[in-house]
Amino acid sequence: MLSSLSNLELSSNNLTGTIPASLGNLSNLSILYLHTNQLSGSIPQELGMLSSLSDLELSSNNLTGTIPASLGNLSNLSILYLHTNQLSGSIPQELGMLSSLSDLALSSNNLTGTIPASLGNLSNLSILYLHTNQLSGSIPQELGMLSSLSDLELSSNNLTGTILASLGNLSNLSILYLHTNQLSGSIPQELGMLSSLRDLELSSNNLIGSIPASLGNLSNLSNLYLAQNQLSGSIPQELGMLSSLGHLSLSLNNLTSTIPASLGNLTKLTDLRLLMNKLSGPIPIEMNNLTQLNLLQLSYNQFTGHLPENICHGGFLEKFNVENNHFIGSIPKSLRNCSSLVRVVLQRNQLTGNIGKSFGVYPHLVYMDLSYNKFYGELSTNWGQCQNLTSLKISNNDISGRISPELGEAIQLHVLNLSSNQLDGEIPKELGQLTFLIDLYLDNNKLSGHIPYNFGMLSNLERLNLARNSLSGKIPELGHCQKLWDLNLSKNNLSKYIPLQFGNFHFLQYLDLSQNFLIGEIPPQLGFLKTLESLNLSHNVLSGFVPSTFDQMLSLTSIDLSYNQLEGALPNTKAFRDAPIEAFRNNKGLCGNATGLKTCPSTVSHNHHVKKRNKVMKLILVLSGVVFLIFIVVGITSFVRSRKTKTETKPKEAELQNMFTVWSYDGKMVYENIIEATEDFDDKHCIGVGGSGIVYKAEMLTGQVVAVKKLRPFLEDGVVNLKSFTSEIRSLTEIRHRNIVRLHGFCSHPRHSLLVYEFLEGGSLEKILKSDELAIDFNWVKRVNVVKGVASALSYMHHDCSHPIIHRDISSKNVLLDSEYEAHVSDFGTARIMSSDKSFWTSFAGTFGYTAPEHAYTMEVSEKCDVYSFGVVTLEVIMGRHPGDLISSFQSTSFASLSYDVLLEDILDQRLAHPTNQVAEKVVLVAKIALACLHTSPQSRPTMQQVSQKLSNWKFPFTKPLHMITLRELIDLGNLN
Repeated sequence: MLSSLSNLELSSNNLTGTIPASLGNLSNLSILYLHTNQLSGSIPQELGMLSSLSDLELSSNNLTGTIPASLGNLSNLSILYLHTNQLSGSIPQELGMLSSLSDLALSSNNLTGTIPASLGNLSNLSILYLHTNQLSGSIPQELGMLSSLSDLELSSNNLTGTILASLGNLSNLSILYLHTNQLSGSIPQELGMLSSLRDLELSSNNLIGSIPASLGNLSNLSNLYLAQNQLSGSIPQELGMLSSLGHLSLSLNNLTSTIPASLGNLTKLTDLRLLMNKLSGPIPIEMNNLTQLNLLQLSYNQFTGHLPENICHGGFLEKFNVENNHFIGSIPKSLRNCSSLVRVVLQRNQLTGNIGKSFGVYPHLVYMDLSYNKFYGELSTNWGQCQNLTSLKISNNDISGRISPELGEAIQLHVLNLSSNQLDGEIPKELGQLTFLIDLYLDNNKLSGHIPYNFGMLSNLERLNLARNSLSGKIPELGHCQKLWDLNLSKNNLSKYIPLQFGNFHFLQYLDLSQNFLIGEIPPQLGFLKTLESLNLSHNVLSGFVPSTFDQMLSLTSIDLSYNQLEGALPNTKAFRDAPIEAFRNNKGLCGNATGLKTCPSTVSHNHHVKKRNKVMKLILVLSGVVFLIFIVVGITSFVRSRKTKTETKPKEAELQNMFTVWSYDGKMVYENIIEATEDFDDKHCIGVGGSGIVYKAEMLTGQVVAVKKLRPFLEDGVVNLKSFTSEIRSLTEIRHRNIVRLHGFCSHPRHSLLVYEFLEGGSLEKILKSDELAIDFNWVKRVNVVKGVASALSYMHHDCSHPIIHRDISSKNVLLDSEYEAHVSDFGTARIMSSDKSFWTSFAGTFGYTAPEHAYTMEVSEKCDVYSFGVVTLEVIMGRHPGDLISSFQSTSFASLSYDVLLEDILDQRLAHPTNQVAEKVVLVAKIALACLHTSPQSRPTMQQVSQKLSNWKFPFTKPLHMITLRELIDLGNLN
């Protein structure tokens, strides 16, 4: 009935299913539009029978499989759009037979192989989109014959070889995108013959040599992007002839010499990026002609002289980055009244002038960094009127006077850094009104008086540094500062006692109270700081004993108690044993296993009777725990043996090759082998501290290297640890997934309870991100794949197991990597199998800083707790550090009204070059997913199945360049569609 149909247009609907092969029978069909749907499956080869077809558009679907070679039979076809699908395989050479074709779009797929030389036969071709695939090989010479071509986009592939000089013959070409490939060699001077060219993008390749002067002939050029190559030599003065140029990016190359004065002729220029080269000399005075500039980046060069005086004469400048140069002189007058400013980064120069008179009021300003210059004078009250200011950094200058109370009116401040100046007087209590404050650095000044009492109300504060001042009085109550992880009050005149509520700072990693006049005993509550890594209480007047609670501080790596009046035994933990004698010098009478200290007598005890009573109670608990554990293990063993009698017995040789098959073990053999391999759990074999025990590396008699987790002793917390032991066994035996660590088996002994895992040589994600050397090798592609792997593991646990499993302790410590950077989720000691207990309420489990707010406050357990933790880890992967400041913003502001205009590129790990093109798109999607997972409402977070599917489909949320995307744009009420 439809055989006479000529047009079939069903685009932009929600069509699903496959494309019917029967459409190939519509012999009169000339237009077939099925784009922008949700169609899946492959493209039917029968479509190659539509001899009258002139326009075929199947783009923006979920089509898979290969492109049918039969499409080469469509001799009348003028438009073929297959872009934005999941097509794979190579591009059929038969497409070169489509002599009438004008538009060919195969971009944003998974196509591989080389670009067919036969495409050079398409003499009528005007548009060729092959970008964002996995194409390899060189650009075919034959493309230089496409004289009708106006738009050639081959970017974001794996193309190698050189840029063809023959492309200079394409006189109609207006767009040439070759960026984000692996092209090498020099830029052909023949490109200067492309008189119609508007956009030339060659960034992110391996191009060498100089920039051809012939590019100055491109009078219609609007955008020139040559960034992230290895170009050398000077900037050609001929570029000053590009009168239509609006964007010029030459960043991240090896360019030398000075900026040519001719660039001052580019009066239409709005975006100039020259950062991270080796450019030197002063900025030409002619640059004052660039009055339309919106963005100017000169950072990380060797420029000297003064900043351009008229840099904001036109009133359009928003982003001004000149950090890490040798600029001198004062702030340009045009910058003082530049109300359009959003970001200003001037740090690490030699700029001078009275800071109180150099800056005005900036209603749109978000970020200002003036650190490491020579500014003097007193702080202006104008900063308090910058109502959108989130970061103000003026450290390492020579500013003096008092901190203006008006700063308390800049209510959006997240970061305030005034350290290393000559500020005096008291800290104004008005700073306690900055409720969004995350980082407050006032250290190394001449401040006096008391620490304002209302600092205790700064509930989002994470880093507080008031060190090296003359502050006095007692340390104020900081009870609401629950997010603090770095607190430094050292080198002041603080007195009285260490506040007991410090033990409630569950995120605290660094605490320095040294060189004050603190008295009394060390509060036992400090021992509750499970995440504390560095503790310095030296040079005070502390007395008494080191609390026994310090035995539980397994994360502690650095300790200094010197120059106090402490006495008695030190804890026998690694941090204390490895500390130098200087850490305990000049005390009343410390003893212990630390190097240089005398050994404590066996009778030494500050409360012998209490200790004896505790030992009896602990022994009872130990015996009860062991009896209960033996009962569990005997039951398990009986169950296993009954199952074994129903199956064939494996050959003994096979058993010996892997001694830790799940549920089977020889307790004595395995235990003795582990004791020998770890030298009785010597610290030198320790490779990590998990949520429920310490992990050691052990090489077994068979040569097999494994990770052994020794559960913490069943003492006061014996029941919890026993549950942790059995929970982990139970969880892992149900799990089979490539991104989940494999449990080889378990071993029980009266002294120790052990879990034996596969050993992953890459170590933890946390370790890699904390190491600058390792983090640099951990590139964006690897990071995206790690996020994808963790999502896949959690999706499996939540949705594909016979009973959903909630991990409850997803953190960077518990994501392990193998040698290929494949992610493996580990540490199931706190896992909850939902069917095992219909109650969704439990005691707290997890790692502070990663735990969902509802779990911390209500102890409610659901899959959405893991989703939240995944969001934290994902942001940590792309930021290179824990995202505490961002999370604080989300928890203190509703997503609907969030005005967080921080650029995405500014929170990315600065140790890596920013991702570009296809990789950048994936990082944008990863960031969007992470923010959706951090929604304060559990119901608004996506499921891990949705997250995993989104990461597999790679539908990108933005087409904007990375440098234009703000976090606020990425937050979409948890909606991943």
